Amino acid sequence: MLTPGIRLGLRVGLPICCLGAALAIFLASEERRDVIVTSFNELRTEFENRPEFLVEVMAIDGAGAELSDDIREVMSIDFPVSSFDLELPMLRDLIEGLDPVKSAKVRIRPGGILQVDVVERTPAVVWRTRDGLALLDETGAFVAELGSRDLHPLLPLIVGTGADAHVPEALQLLAASRPLDGRVRGLVRIGERRWDVVLDRDQRILLPTLEPVTAFERVIAVSEVQELLERDVAIVDMRLSQRPTVRMTENAVENWWQIKELNAGNR
Repeated sequence: MLTPGIRLGLRVGLPICCLGAALAIFLASEERRDVIVTSFNELRTEFENRPEFLVEVMAIDGAGAELSDDIREVMSIDFPVSSFDLELPMLRDLIEGLDPVKSAKVRIRPGGILQVDVVERTPAVVWRTRDGLALLDETGAFVAELGSRDLHPLLPLIVGTGADAHVPEALQLLAASRPLDGRVRGLVRIGERRWDVVLDRDQRILLPTLEPVTAFERVIAVSEVQELLERDVAIVDMRLSQRPTVRMTENAVENWWQIKELNAGNR
């Protein structure tokens, strides 16, 4: 009884064992367990619903009126609500799942305000398909359906299946077209692998699959020196970079034959 281990066991271990046994006997009753759980839940609910933890309203910044309505609808929160019941990451994912939303931040501000900060996608091009018109941002992400081209007349037009997956390249081509002084009417995706640049006067530049921007810049450079695109040219074919070809318009070909026949007659 005088050894340290025995004395420690009597002083500490025995009371703990007695307490554990008493607790086990007490919790052996299912009715007592239910009372404890119910009391705990009531205390927790009372604590979480204290006024300082209640969120009364939601504020949305960075979104237009239509998008704000969509955000409120997709979140579907009945205020007031306890801040403990709000899953902020889940709410952020719901908002970012909307097409016009590029990114979102959700936080609870002092005063019981659920603050939503939204960055909207900025339309960069109009994409025309068989299904209609759509607005895409600079990455090719869908922004919204477009009922009429007249609603965004200043945005460049891209056409064709798969064009949405190559919007960054299309924007590079459009940037390279600035020397043409607004003559570009649109870009057409051909076979989901390459671009055609459509100009006014029904002119078309056929670009290769690889390095289309470089090929386009070559055409513009030649045109600036020799006024290629100012002539009666229907198509400039750059698909074979080593052998670019030019196709004249029907009127130009007819005039050429008339001149040739005239020269032959004078001989």
